Amino acid sequence: MNKRKFVYRLISIFIGVSILYSFGFGTIAQDDPPAEEATAVETVEMTAGDAYAKAEEVQNNLDHVWILLAGFLVFFMQAGFAMLEGGMIRETGVVNSLAENFMDACVTGIVFFIVGFGIAFGSAESSGFFPQVELFLGGATGAGEGDGSLFVNFFFQFAFAGAAATIATGAMAERTNFVGKLIYSAILGAVIYPVVVFWTWGGGWLTEQGFVDFAGSTIVHMTGGVVALVGAYMLGPRAGRVFGRPPAASNLAIAAMGTFILWFGWYGFNVGSTLGAGDVNQLGLVAVNTTLAATAGALGAMFHTYFVTKTWNVSFILNGSLAGLVAITAGCAFVTPISAVIIGALAGVVLVISIGVVESLKIDDAVGAFSVHGACGAFGTLMIGIVGSSALGAPSLFDGGSLDLLGAQVIGVVGVAIWVGVTSFIMFGVLNRLNVLHVDPEADRIGIDAYEHHASVWPNVLPLREEDE
Repeated sequence: MNKRKFVYRLISIFIGVSILYSFGFGTIAQDDPPAEEATAVETVEMTAGDAYAKAEEVQNNLDHVWILLAGFLVFFMQAGFAMLEGGMIRETGVVNSLAENFMDACVTGIVFFIVGFGIAFGSAESSGFFPQVELFLGGATGAGEGDGSLFVNFFFQFAFAGAAATIATGAMAERTNFVGKLIYSAILGAVIYPVVVFWTWGGGWLTEQGFVDFAGSTIVHMTGGVVALVGAYMLGPRAGRVFGRPPAASNLAIAAMGTFILWFGWYGFNVGSTLGAGDVNQLGLVAVNTTLAATAGALGAMFHTYFVTKTWNVSFILNGSLAGLVAITAGCAFVTPISAVIIGALAGVVLVISIGVVESLKIDDAVGAFSVHGACGAFGTLMIGIVGSSALGAPSLFDGGSLDLLGAQVIGVVGVAIWVGVTSFIMFGVLNRLNVLHVDPEADRIGIDAYEHHASVWPNVLPLREEDE
């Protein structure tokens, strides 16, 4: 009996403990929801924070992808320049023009990597005139934090530097010693152009004056145009050149295709200079202004030429569109679409007048490079101070009544022209003294393609004159 009672007691104790445990668990379970709700709130808050950070990361990546894509378009403009220049010059110099345009990209890429980029975006602690230079992108390898952004920026800026270098190639076509060409492209990409960039986009003294140039009418195009003018002057005219009657273009079909490529690439040039894909208003405005200025430039040059010559000159139509593109590049984010049409149309007229002036000075600019890039680059930059929009950050003479911005633009244009003109004159003067500026006189007789490259772009039509050697 004692054993049974003992067993019963054990069973009773077990059942009681089980009941108590059940009640206790139930009570705890009733108290748990508030804790779970608190955890859920924390989870929601963490998720919102993570989502915001993720959105910022996605936007940052999108901005960098857009800059790269725009850089690809700008780089493709090298093909446009090569085709335009090759189509505009005489048949005996096309191979040389293609080779020089290609080497502009190659030489500029190396020197801009070594030193040019370090000058253009030197230390902010340096003076406003000359920076503290970092060579080889500061030794970035791709493994460090921020290297990716640095590389993307370098590539985009390299594409612009290549464009500046190839502008002079067209003006000096058919008569530049190939070695001299390589040397002046290296100097331009390593020092002359980067200093201009430092003064402006790099935060130098022109930025401090209030000078603005959104995508490079002065910084890129006028710089290349001034080098082109000085180089063409120092070289002298092509053999047999009769001023007042420029040589006929060798292939207007190729020149037209090159112009289309340049226009297409210009969307990378201008819209890409937004340096991001977050501001839809600015992206759309720049794209529309670029388009309107190009169309108005072609129309302005075409009609102005027709009123004077009574012919629909295709060369002026093509260069007119480029004149409009160059002129709007500085102000594409600072002017309204109506102002873009005005700037483009007037740029077409400026182009025609400038070509006439250069011709009267007996400077043989083979493709009108100075008139397109130099004269229209300066004109477009100055127009920001005249018709810029206050609502878009450019309080101009006609929209705000102030001369401050126009004054800053004048200082910028004059300052860049003096720097580039003086350094170019010294550079070409030294090359001339070293006898590596002008091609050998024999090349004038048989053609630079045959002399320097032993090649012809049309070997069946224009064979090498080996029998003359």
